[in-house]
Amino acid sequence: MRDEPDPGGDVTDLSAYDELPDGVVVADATGAVVALNPAAARILGTPVEALLGLDYRKVLPLVDDQGRDWWACTDPYTGLATRTRQPERRLVLPTGRGVLVTASYLRGATGGLERLVVALRDDRIRERSDRSRADLVSTVAHELRSPLTSVKGFTATLLAKWDRFDDEQKKLMLRTVNADADRVTRLLTELLDVSRIDAGRLEMRKQVVDVPAAVRRAVAGRVAGGEPESRFVVRVPGELPEVWADPDKIDQIVGNLVENALNHGAGTVTMTVSPWRDGIEVIVADEGDGIPEETAARVFTRFWRGNRRGGTGLGLYIVKGLVEGHGGSVEVRRAPSGGAAFRFVLPPGTPSFMQ
Repeated sequence: MRDEPDPGGDVTDLSAYDELPDGVVVADATGAVVALNPAAARILGTPVEALLGLDYRKVLPLVDDQGRDWWACTDPYTGLATRTRQPERRLVLPTGRGVLVTASYLRGATGGLERLVVALRDDRIRERSDRSRADLVSTVAHELRSPLTSVKGFTATLLAKWDRFDDEQKKLMLRTVNADADRVTRLLTELLDVSRIDAGRLEMRKQVVDVPAAVRRAVAGRVAGGEPESRFVVRVPGELPEVWADPDKIDQIVGNLVENALNHGAGTVTMTVSPWRDGIEVIVADEGDGIPEETAARVFTRFWRGNRRGGTGLGLYIVKGLVEGHGGSVEVRRAPSGGAAFRFVLPPGTPSFMQ
């Protein structure tokens, strides 16, 4: 991008547009393109130097979904002098590529157009976002249907035929209702976590955390749920430094990684908590088939379930968001046993009131 004199003879620095992720095209008072950033050149498929100085309509031959010339409809230079912008709209380039376009009109004292600024965004980004939201809605609807159907069925049966069941039968149905209610609560918690992670609004209530104790609580919960205690090994080699973290979120991180090892792995689940630099390192390893190298980059994305059906596929995505929210990092590698080893590290951190 280069700087060009504006109609009044001053030089305006347009280089700031180069760092924007969206495409930007700027035309002067005559309609000649005086600047465009690399993002715009990529969207248009033409080098920056080949487009500078051309008429804006030639650089951006945009049409709407009905094939009408957008510039003929909007008429920025000789149209309404009171208009200062065009709201975002999906338009099409001659290549058939869809773009989301917003235009701003910078006018002089008499209302004449002195600079036209057009912002471009590839509509495939919005399509991916729309698909992601649709996938989330579909996944949530599917995961909610089963427990809610169960809750509805058992409560309706109990209300209609209470006297026909003995105490043990009633307790069994109520335990099932309670478990399904817990499942719905977990799902809603996951959705709230995803929303906060995406929006960058994670709240951390930090205090000194005993991470080995969090690991042992996760194991105890699984043993209470029916897993054999012999399937778990907890190791804490070395003296651990003091770590400030959100205890609820540490429980959630460890719990999700243990659940992932049980659901996707096999054999013994080994959890190791070690000192790492000034903080700590936690490794959760199983003895399953492991994760192929070409898949490792995708395991922390939304809806990853491996080869297993069921579940939301949000657990590892949430793990990554919570670990990074503490200033740490998480990765997956191959365990010595050949299974998957999820490793996350946490810095020592500071109290919330000091951040």
